[in-house]
Amino acid sequence: MAKIKHNNFIDTVDEVLSGAKKEGVLHLYAEGKVLTGRTIQINGKEMFHFGTTGYLGLEQDIRLKEAAIAAINNYGTQFPLSKSYISHPLYSELESKIERMYGIPPIIAKNSTLGHLAVIPTLIRDEDAVIMDHQVHWSVQNACQLLKLRGIPVEMIRHSNLTMLEDKIKQLTSKCNKIWYMADGVYSMFGDYAPIPELLDLTQKYPQLNFYFDDVHGMSWRGKNGTGFIFDTIKELPENCVVVSTLSKTFGASGATVFCRNQKLRDKIKNFGGPLTFSAQLEPASVAAAIASADIHLSPEIQLKQKDLADKIGCFNQLLSMGDLPIISKNDSPVFFLGMGTPAAGYNFLKRLFKEGFFLNLGIYPAVPIKNTGIRITLSSHNQVEDIKALAEAMEHHFPKALEETNSNENKIRQAFGLGIGKVQKISESKEQELFIEEKNTIQDIEKSEWDQYMRRQNIFDWEGLVYLEKTFSQHPDPAHQWDFYYYTIKDSEGNIILMTFFTYGLWKDDMLATESVSIHLEEIRKTNPLYLTSKVLGMGSLFTEGKHCFINHEHPLAEKAVKLLLDSIDEKYNTLNADMLVVRDFEEGNKYNKSILDQGYIKMDMPESCVVQSQGWSTNEEFANELSSRSRKHFNKEIEPYEKHYDVVIKDKLSKSEITRAYQLYNNVKDNNYAINTFRYTQEVFENMNENPNWEFIVLTLKAEIENPFVGVMFCYKNNNYTYVPELIGMDYKWAKEYQLYRQLLFQTIKRANTLQFQKIDFGVSASFEKRKLGAKIVPKLAYVQARDNYAMELMGTLQNEYKTRN
Repeated sequence: MAKIKHNNFIDTVDEVLSGAKKEGVLHLYAEGKVLTGRTIQINGKEMFHFGTTGYLGLEQDIRLKEAAIAAINNYGTQFPLSKSYISHPLYSELESKIERMYGIPPIIAKNSTLGHLAVIPTLIRDEDAVIMDHQVHWSVQNACQLLKLRGIPVEMIRHSNLTMLEDKIKQLTSKCNKIWYMADGVYSMFGDYAPIPELLDLTQKYPQLNFYFDDVHGMSWRGKNGTGFIFDTIKELPENCVVVSTLSKTFGASGATVFCRNQKLRDKIKNFGGPLTFSAQLEPASVAAAIASADIHLSPEIQLKQKDLADKIGCFNQLLSMGDLPIISKNDSPVFFLGMGTPAAGYNFLKRLFKEGFFLNLGIYPAVPIKNTGIRITLSSHNQVEDIKALAEAMEHHFPKALEETNSNENKIRQAFGLGIGKVQKISESKEQELFIEEKNTIQDIEKSEWDQYMRRQNIFDWEGLVYLEKTFSQHPDPAHQWDFYYYTIKDSEGNIILMTFFTYGLWKDDMLATESVSIHLEEIRKTNPLYLTSKVLGMGSLFTEGKHCFINHEHPLAEKAVKLLLDSIDEKYNTLNADMLVVRDFEEGNKYNKSILDQGYIKMDMPESCVVQSQGWSTNEEFANELSSRSRKHFNKEIEPYEKHYDVVIKDKLSKSEITRAYQLYNNVKDNNYAINTFRYTQEVFENMNENPNWEFIVLTLKAEIENPFVGVMFCYKNNNYTYVPELIGMDYKWAKEYQLYRQLLFQTIKRANTLQFQKIDFGVSASFEKRKLGAKIVPKLAYVQARDNYAMELMGTLQNEYKTRN
């Protein structure tokens, strides 16, 4: 698999969001000269608005509007000066009223993103550490990247996983002064709450534990004076807690507020809190609107507004309870998330609701895992009871239709979100079955002639190659090397094979897709915890093979249906195994099944390029060099051909016991020096099994000048049906690598051997493509399609990669 580059992630996000935009569900524009809050006009259609985060509807309150207008008339559109010098005349009144609301003086920032950038680097000391919930808002995660420049540990846990949190605390207790856990009060996608009582219990066990909460989605609709979810739950702000809230969203104005008990810390943040010092202050209109909103929050009216919204939330919950829709987090927040599973189902359902006259939000990658696509529904005071009832009715009506049209079902969704299985669904059967799928668990149950008819020229997965792989990895006692095999064949009603492939199920290192610096860091941890950051993966092919793992008869009229049937089958297997990740790999860019695969909840990622040498048939080194480009020919004549005379090259069908020990040592040398593709270290048994298999041979290089020494290089090569030659692994003694160009010589001797045997193709693997290209290899771009249970590993890899960059 590929080492992920930052732009690989950006390209993936861009493709996902561009697809949603093309479907007409993202990057929309509201229309009309007036907004009321209850409805919104899009593409000429008036819709009921169930997508706002202004939960109490204060952004439309006439008092806030009139205050903003008066402020513009009195003070202008802005007050262009840093607050470090002077604040405009309305600031003092706002700060005073916010203090009355909370009983604590506030720090007011331009917005919550800038607030986090101001507070976090000032709050966190060099001797402290940070643990982030992996669903904490992006703005918090972004601000924490600045801490890594100072060498401050920044860890991450799975969402609200208190066991994982406690383990991290234990690891950091002896190393750090304060440990800051960063989380949202109310999470913006699923509407679930931070587990406050349990977190407070942890502070009794670990006095070093401190909290930093982003509570912008818990503001106003909850708590005394609308102070939010966190203040409502903890009642009185302790010394070890900092809360960031908002004057935007439900508060109806603009800006953010920061609260902490420590006056000295407040002064420090205000004195030099980055954006607080150097950014423009809030505009007079925004501050005036916030003052008007604060007056409402300080009056009994706020309780009436909260009750009105709570009644509507209760009404919606009651309506939903009468059905069986997969609502992901059931509580009393105004944020609801309807699981749809795949993007295709989400697009279909959303467009259906648009046509019915309801505007809802799409929740999609990277905000949620790609297979956890869903619909975010937010209630506000603008919504009327009749609107809510109509929405619930429309959801119940269109949900099964959207699933049916996108080849999904409710149980698939519940499995994707880890929910209980819902009502048993009857699957309609066609009068005549078009396709038949067979699953086998060993290659021995498949006719050799049938398998090899479609797969025999591919890498190490002809029938004999899979016998070797099963012998080596099936039932292995070490979980790092134990694979289950699943073979799939899809035929039409006449028995014609349309599709054939195989999958393996086993452990992968999560950083196999990360940069080498991340892998080096993680391998240090794995010295004491060998399975740290590993995942159970159901993947097409295996970690030992690459190439076209899936035969598809593209000319068959049912080819695309066969692909969809395979995707359904492996999805079921993925859930049965409870695997962490599902990978379909080695497709070419522009393949005709791209949309079908993406629609089933995969994200597309670039793999490392394959390197392939096609045989040209040559007799001398000079003839070989003449087939290369002029630049590569110069490289060959200078860096490779002159060094050949220093080596004795022997082709061996079998190695002696001492030679296997030496070969394994050389393989380990390469493994220790190369993290380009970070898989588990193979056991010596892998090489002993090669030695017993007639399809394997060994290209052994010995230095003539060191005749008493053992061989210094070895290439482990598989011969596939006299067609494809596969140099699978390499071993080197780095003592001689540079002086005698050992690696380049091994590559050339491999090409030479394949040419002697008259093989038509060499599968040169997926690393060191620059070196292989110089010897005539063709570079073949490849794609993988990936699903994961959650984004935790990906986001953690990103933080580790950023940490390495900032330190270097």
